[in-house]
Amino acid sequence: MATKAADFLIYDAAANVYRENPEQIVRDDVEKHAWKHVMLTILKDWRLYVMLVPMLLVFLFWRYLPMYELLGCFKVPDEVKPVAEQYFSGFSYFKSLLVGAEAVDFWRALRNTFLLSFYGLCFGFPMPIILALFFNEIRSNIVRSTCQVLTYLPKFMSTVVMTSLVTMLVKQGALTSGYGIVSQALEALGIISHEAAYNGLLNNPDFFRVIYQVSGVWEGAGYDSIVYFAAIIAISPTSYEAAQIDGAGKMSQMRYVVLPGILSTVVIMLITRIGALLNIGYEKVLLLYNTNTYVTADVVSTFAQRKGIVGGQKGLASAAEMMNNVISMLLVISANTIARKASDTSLY
Repeated sequence: MATKAADFLIYDAAANVYRENPEQIVRDDVEKHAWKHVMLTILKDWRLYVMLVPMLLVFLFWRYLPMYELLGCFKVPDEVKPVAEQYFSGFSYFKSLLVGAEAVDFWRALRNTFLLSFYGLCFGFPMPIILALFFNEIRSNIVRSTCQVLTYLPKFMSTVVMTSLVTMLVKQGALTSGYGIVSQALEALGIISHEAAYNGLLNNPDFFRVIYQVSGVWEGAGYDSIVYFAAIIAISPTSYEAAQIDGAGKMSQMRYVVLPGILSTVVIMLITRIGALLNIGYEKVLLLYNTNTYVTADVVSTFAQRKGIVGGQKGLASAAEMMNNVISMLLVISANTIARKASDTSLY
């Protein structure tokens, strides 16, 4: 916005002169001593800033410094020379991934990554919201606290323990001394055949995505509901009272009071979830998949782990992860732009 003389000077009609605007004097003083005010604020709340140090160190060592190794995407690998001194190889790794020898496996891994995340978004994202609405309707504090603790517990189990439980529930073999209880139940209901239960559901590529999504909901839905439940209890009680006066029942209150009250939280969480659409950690998939289920289970992270660590092709693995992260960044920007245009809520 263009500035005018009136922003800096005011006209004194009695003396027929222009004088400096007092408001501008204050603004100039604030700008002049801005760093002083910042330092005083930091000294006043130094304990809070000290608590930020561990987080800053984590981001420095595990987020920013590893970016240096991304140069390996464009360099010929050399175990002796550092990455910066290695020979430039151009976009050979990216060409290999997109149209070269690794294209078939990479596109399959990228497709599996997207499908697993997309199914998780469709089926896993609404579950914490539904749980939070359910917790809000429980009037007894003891019962609500008990239900919340029971749904939070799976999140605090390690990935190894959780995948071991899933394996024992569905796999036929030495680990369970027979069929898993879930396999037995599905076979008894006629959902799966005896052959599928005998061979093991985790050895069947058709069942991997279902097992992955169901176990993901069981593991994270309760813990993720904390954010939505906090947003629900922040809604003013007067809104419920006004709705009751207008004759709204429980379902109407949920539709016209609760859901609009947590809409901004849902939008923000949805944008962040879309941003992580292609960021599937390799740990859970690595512990659940095998060579029989590569066709539906192999994702970009496990593809990079197999090529980089097992196969020694670090440049190829770095290129795969870099492409994955670039696509994720574009998804965040797109989702945020759509949310900003469709509503007044956005991430930035």
